[in-house]
Amino acid sequence: MQLTNPQWAEFNAKVIEEFRANAGRCGGYFEGSPLLLLTTQGARTGREHVTPLTYTRDGERLVVVASKGGAPSDPDWYRNLIAHPEVVVEIDTERFDARATPAEPGERERLFEQIVLQRPRFGEYRRATDRVIPVVILELIL
Repeated sequence: MQLTNPQWAEFNAKVIEEFRANAGRCGGYFEGSPLLLLTTQGARTGREHVTPLTYTRDGERLVVVASKGGAPSDPDWYRNLIAHPEVVVEIDTERFDARATPAEPGERERLFEQIVLQRPRFGEYRRATDRVIPVVILELIL
């Protein structure tokens, strides 16, 4: 799905509204996919930004992919969590603080392959770009 920034903002706003109104369930593009909302702090502005993302689990950890649909640059949310790794995650009706950590190269490859098996479109995103798509691990802060 190739959208401009204003189109993405409108798309995400609708998904966030649907997610919160339906205890984390969404139809359309995200139907049948596990979805979370990731709240990051802007790297430059410090403002909160909420992004809907599909995720997978690796044991107790949550895993998200900074694919940006195979675009040549990383998504803004990824740059934000590099600057401010403490994030807020919403899954279903739960909301919790988490620490976001980019996966190291060996683990990144393993996790990316795991994600591709579950969601083949991420393999398409990988083929669409020359960059190494970051994989991010989210761990609950106790």
